[in-house]
Amino acid sequence: MENNERRDLTISEDLHHILNVLKPQDAEAVLILKEELADNWNKKQIFRTETEMRISVLNDAVHPTPASKYWQSVREMGAHFDALMGLTFHLRRNELKRLQLEKELKKADYEEDNLKRLELEIDMDENLYEKAGMVQTAHDRVREIQTWSKIKGELNDGSFDSQNVNNHQAQSYRLTLQNRVSALNEKSDSSEVINALGPLQTVERLLKEDGGLLTFDDARKQLTQGQ
Repeated sequence: MENNERRDLTISEDLHHILNVLKPQDAEAVLILKEELADNWNKKQIFRTETEMRISVLNDAVHPTPASKYWQSVREMGAHFDALMGLTFHLRRNELKRLQLEKELKKADYEEDNLKRLELEIDMDENLYEKAGMVQTAHDRVREIQTWSKIKGELNDGSFDSQNVNNHQAQSYRLTLQNRVSALNEKSDSSEVINALGPLQTVERLLKEDGGLLTFDDARKQLTQGQ
């Protein structure tokens, strides 16, 4: 972790205000665990690990082809980047709020308003803790974005169209739906059967040899010609 992040966490993890409001025995328990709590803060899992990305998200049953895995990785990477951008706006607002609180604190000091000062000190502590949490979350979002980029590079072997998501979907959906159908049993309810068999029958009816899909008009013409 970078030094500036470590300083933010050290400040936000100052237990002084926590210990002041807890019962003595609870404060003592927290104080004993101070180092472990700091370590726990720094290593706790926020988003998915690389193992979870590869096994849980990109599992073969749901994403049976390299193309389907690649395009799911594109979605995941995009979602995390969008969330990261949103988080930067919150961080900027957090910093602005900090400046406003500092300005109000100076005013409270000038007016010798001790109650207002106490309230502002609470707001500033809360503001700093929120910033530490957002910085930590942003850091882990960047890690996940980097990992999805690595996975995309592994999958993009030139065997599929990596520019148009639609071009792989018919073949990938067919395999995915076949997996869903094979998992059905006598205990499967009617909605599960319909949701699996219906799309599978449709894709098999429309699927062309080149992996694309017939239009409904072309499929109707083929059916007419076959009668």
